Amino acid sequence: MKKILSAIALICCASGAMAQYHSQVWSPDCGDGTYTNPVLYADYSDPDVCAVGDDYFLTASSFNCIPGLPILHSRDLVNWEIIGHALQEQEPKEIFDKPQHGKGVWAPAIRHHNDTLYIYWGDPDQGIFMVKAALPLNAPERMGEWSKPLCVIPGKGMIDPCPLWDTDGRCYLVNGWAASRAGFNSVLTVRELSADGTHAIGLPRIVFDGGQENHTSEGPKFYKRDGYYWIMCPAGGVAMGWQLAMRSRSPYGPYEWQRVMWQGKTDINGPHQGAWVHTACGEDWFLHFNDKGAYGRVVYLQPIDWSSGWPMMGNNGEPYATYRKPKANSQGPIAKGQESDEFSDGQLGLQWQWHANYHESYGMPTAYGCYRLYTADLPEGFKSLWDVPNLLLQKPAAPRFVATAKMRFASKGDGQYGGLVMMGRDYSALVVLRQGDSFLLQRHTCMGADEGKAEAQQTLVTLPPTDRDTIPYSPAIYLDLYLRVTVRDGQCTFAYSPDGRRFKDAGEPFAMRQGKWIGAKFGFVAERREPQGNRGWLDVDWIRITK
Repeated sequence: MKKILSAIALICCASGAMAQYHSQVWSPDCGDGTYTNPVLYADYSDPDVCAVGDDYFLTASSFNCIPGLPILHSRDLVNWEIIGHALQEQEPKEIFDKPQHGKGVWAPAIRHHNDTLYIYWGDPDQGIFMVKAALPLNAPERMGEWSKPLCVIPGKGMIDPCPLWDTDGRCYLVNGWAASRAGFNSVLTVRELSADGTHAIGLPRIVFDGGQENHTSEGPKFYKRDGYYWIMCPAGGVAMGWQLAMRSRSPYGPYEWQRVMWQGKTDINGPHQGAWVHTACGEDWFLHFNDKGAYGRVVYLQPIDWSSGWPMMGNNGEPYATYRKPKANSQGPIAKGQESDEFSDGQLGLQWQWHANYHESYGMPTAYGCYRLYTADLPEGFKSLWDVPNLLLQKPAAPRFVATAKMRFASKGDGQYGGLVMMGRDYSALVVLRQGDSFLLQRHTCMGADEGKAEAQQTLVTLPPTDRDTIPYSPAIYLDLYLRVTVRDGQCTFAYSPDGRRFKDAGEPFAMRQGKWIGAKFGFVAERREPQGNRGWLDVDWIRITK
């Protein structure tokens, strides 16, 4: 009986440990009523947030990554959890079934209107789109299914749209313009939409021209307060920009403007572009991004002071690194982190994304407590993984961490390979590749993948199979291995181990580099050089993110 009780206790402890998983690598909540920025040390660029009672919902740019339009939920603006995605596939499929770096979803806006959440975004090559989902007040668990994307305004060059439903029921839309498509930028336009927000019923008017003084004015967000129409707008560019606020008695302007946040004497470069939130407790806060280079654009939280009549952010315009937490009617849980994945419940963790529209042949969860990635055919004229759609990746969630994965690779033919990759404009992967009756442990590295450069391959060691099929029907050979990448302030080192205890370094250190409009991402790759015969596969038992 004691043995049975002990076994039950161990099972309960193990289950409790999994249920109580907390990030080892980043937590913004200091536990004493204060927080440390960034509240999200992950690439949620161009964040927007809306308040629905005591609940807050955040979305961000997702570009070509799928699923797109991440939905994060919080009760205190500090601790955030991914609860889903609003976009499962991008169209046209013939375009987005292949990687389209930097295209797709730009700077979305999320709003709550008539018990419905709306998200608008600009695709710079196609137009302005919208999706929506039912959301009763204070009931995030009852969020409905997101609709299919609707093209609200077709056209090229329109970006960063944001709707405003006025008190009389009329709906207005503000948006920016991309010089790379339209041939001009730094201007904001407003037009009227139908009351249901589905199509334009008015022509656009220029309401603000940033000119040289506020060049690269973009990413506008539309609000109304005390009879004024407010547009919050970044300017000055991603890395070194500032935040503007502008107001008018008419949605069509003219608008007077003021700078309300800038770097100042802090080390927080380019603090701008984000969301003004008025809480149920009557406070005002601003969530914005800060460019962290290879880590992408991470999310900061600042208080707003309206005493001057203008929304001065942070410490009289300069961002805080730490501050007291927002007041809340009901305290939500401290963020658990969504980084590690045991792949044990038949679901892929919400932190994962593909580099193009997902196809079931790329990979699926299994009933065996692992996620299986099949080796995909490399594209014709292959030079680098920049052109490969079946990369399963997640955002780094801290400046320093260790990612260790336990995996089994099954190969049914020469040239099939799989492993762990740190992906960006430059990338490096630690993989095992079948050659004859053995596996080669290799580093595949490309410097300038976005420029069409070819990857270099370095063989580190030859490894014998762990197992092999004995029945001669399409036999495979297998290799059980642990792969690891250690990240320290943008520098990566790779290692491998046959038993998960003793790791050996695998090649030279590698410097992370961001992708196109996104930060570097890490995860799994599984490919084959010869598009014939049966595919091999990579079974990932787990990946664990530690200090």
